[in-house]
Amino acid sequence: MERFTEILVAIDDFVWGVPLIVLIMGTGIYLTIRLGVLQFRKLGKALKYMVKNEEDGIGEVTSFGALCTAMAATIGTGNIVGVATAVVAGGPGALFWMILAACFGMATKYSEGVLAVKYREDRGGGRFLGGPFFYIEKGMGSNWKWLAKLFAIFGVGAGLLGIGTITQVNGVASATKGFFDPNMEHVVTIFGTDYSIVTVITAVVVAALTALVVIGGIQRIASVTTIIVPFMAIAYVVVCVAILIYNAAEIPAAIVTVFESAFGLRAMAGGALGALMLAMQKGVARGIFSNEAGLGSAPIAAAAAQTKEPVRQGLVSMTGTFIDTVIICTMTGMTILVTGSYETAVEKGLEGVDVTSNAFQTGLPWGGDFGAAVLMVALAFFAFTTILGWDYYSERCLEYLSGGNMKAVSVYRWLYILAVLIGPFLTVSAVWTIADIFNGLMAIPNLIALLALSGVIVAETRSYFKRLENGEIKS
Repeated sequence: MERFTEILVAIDDFVWGVPLIVLIMGTGIYLTIRLGVLQFRKLGKALKYMVKNEEDGIGEVTSFGALCTAMAATIGTGNIVGVATAVVAGGPGALFWMILAACFGMATKYSEGVLAVKYREDRGGGRFLGGPFFYIEKGMGSNWKWLAKLFAIFGVGAGLLGIGTITQVNGVASATKGFFDPNMEHVVTIFGTDYSIVTVITAVVVAALTALVVIGGIQRIASVTTIIVPFMAIAYVVVCVAILIYNAAEIPAAIVTVFESAFGLRAMAGGALGALMLAMQKGVARGIFSNEAGLGSAPIAAAAAQTKEPVRQGLVSMTGTFIDTVIICTMTGMTILVTGSYETAVEKGLEGVDVTSNAFQTGLPWGGDFGAAVLMVALAFFAFTTILGWDYYSERCLEYLSGGNMKAVSVYRWLYILAVLIGPFLTVSAVWTIADIFNGLMAIPNLIALLALSGVIVAETRSYFKRLENGEIKS
């Protein structure tokens, strides 16, 4: 197993090397420049569109429902476990690079939403299918269909083996075990390995709930996520704000630490460049794991939105990155730093959810059990909605690959539920490494398409705002 983990780490380091980081950041910067910093100029309008559905739009679910489905997939363990993993592995500076990547990533996410709606396909019966596989094939031309299929293959793998199932339920199981059975007092033996009975129960319950929802398709997924996602996001932010207020005296020092670490200023002589690259790598990798800007997943949900205007949905899509990373991930990272949980993690070798759990346990005045319970509930809901969102993404990738063979999709759906069931019994390090690899592989075809079709994105943007200014369409 140790040798297998070493191989995975080597692959991960290769995939998430300097070239991919440059491609992700470079694409975001390039689109930001070409769009005239649209993600900041039009953020207010985007937030307005987020809660105001298009009256005569065409699609399967409302724009807000599509956004919540996308945010269900992004607001998950990446916000709680992923941020902690990035800060511990890459230093506090990883938080800076995560936020910076998200600011440019908003332009990337906007562009994905525009192309998703523009090139989506009406499958009849009110069903719409779209995403990178279609804007690669239709936008770049049939000669690039192999690249579209490559994206879809990686998307299926990410859903089944990476970001969609195993990492999410693994995080939930770790949190519930840490709260209900931290000392492993109640165990069962499975294939020669002892597991907490809480872990087993968690696996069964989450898998059963997943089955109940995903079998109903996008409408049921959207109806569930539009209730859970806004409520839990607001509740989680409120608790994080409470921790920051209670530890307000530590905020200035934490901010200084983030900036010093981000540029390698806290490293020993000669190690600054290495520290900077490590912080950048972990921050960007975990950032894209959380907000999925550039990954190509969110446009699959955007394609189902009830809209006639690609630009409008693009604006709605980019708010997901703002909420997910600029707000929620920043909150998580700051709570880890101001409570001293980062230092505790380094000293005691804590990893994953245990780092954030320690911050919640020590950062509130009401005792450790309260903080641990809050985090457990938040993680459970966030991870569950991510599982739902990624089931939709990966099913649509398979639908494209199979030429619309819904029998294959039905079989895959049950394999997906099985992956949720076995997820808690796999090691944390291997799980996150596999997820990182699939994320990187998905991003490459999508980013190539965004760069190739940037002219289309700019033209659509100019056309929309010109028509809006002339009163030809409603705001």
